[in-house]
Amino acid sequence: MAKSNKIIQVQRIPISMFQIDDEDYISMTDMAKGKEGNSRAADIIKNWIRTRSTLEFLGVWEQLYNPSFKVVEFDHFKSQAGLPSFVLSPGAWIEQTGAIGIRVKLGKYGGTYAQKDIAFEFGSAISPVFKLYLIKEYQRLKKVESNQFNLEWNVKRVLSKLNYSIQTDAIKDYILPKSNYTKDTEWLVYAEEADLLNVALFACTAKQWREENQKFALKGKNLRDIASINELAVLSNLESSNADMIRDGISKLVRFQKLVQIADYQIEILNKQDFLKSIKKLSDEGYLAANHKNELPE
Repeated sequence: MAKSNKIIQVQRIPISMFQIDDEDYISMTDMAKGKEGNSRAADIIKNWIRTRSTLEFLGVWEQLYNPSFKVVEFDHFKSQAGLPSFVLSPGAWIEQTGAIGIRVKLGKYGGTYAQKDIAFEFGSAISPVFKLYLIKEYQRLKKVESNQFNLEWNVKRVLSKLNYSIQTDAIKDYILPKSNYTKDTEWLVYAEEADLLNVALFACTAKQWREENQKFALKGKNLRDIASINELAVLSNLESSNADMIRDGISKLVRFQKLVQIADYQIEILNKQDFLKSIKKLSDEGYLAANHKNELPE
């Protein structure tokens, strides 16, 4: 799934980026505009992509990372490279070879985008100096994002543990004594109560999520690992509310109905007020200040 655009400044040229499946794509169109202006940006990209050295680079990249790449069509393009009559657009390259390293994006931030490795290579067509500073600014942005991620991860870690023991104690004191589960199977009760909250908040059980998200599950991730800060805050509140209802002897069905109402209400409120927004804003401002301070000489 594509994530929203970010902007980096390279030699005072704003260059947009977006992300697909954790891969960063950088705007070749913005890079070309910075060199020759709007009118010639498309021509610069076409002239670059039609050369033999570029095609060989793109072909190797696709064969390394794209199992669906059409090698036969690629070989045809490579055999035509260098001929005066040979022309190639990014759209034709993508359509005929099934390439994924270059994307054509429509809409507000429309243009031709390239996966970061390819974008850095294209940077050489602008100038070697431009390429170096493109890499530098990209690395700075990733460092800022890493700091934000670490902060968010730490907050998630705290929230995921908050009130968990309250629910487990309520299960141990009020449900297990009345159940027929043995010592070896009582873990099922804890799992059932955890899934009661999962379904109330995420509309699926942990098992259902794993089956539908095998890519994340294979990396050891679970449903709560990929939850947002707001969802984890609500989850913590649900654990506390569920523990109170367990102590009051309320049936599982009634508890579930109340938990759904609480989850819907709290998520709606929290989504209107993202408490990390101010922290991220400060971090972004720090990045912009550092970027301005370290502007490149012309």
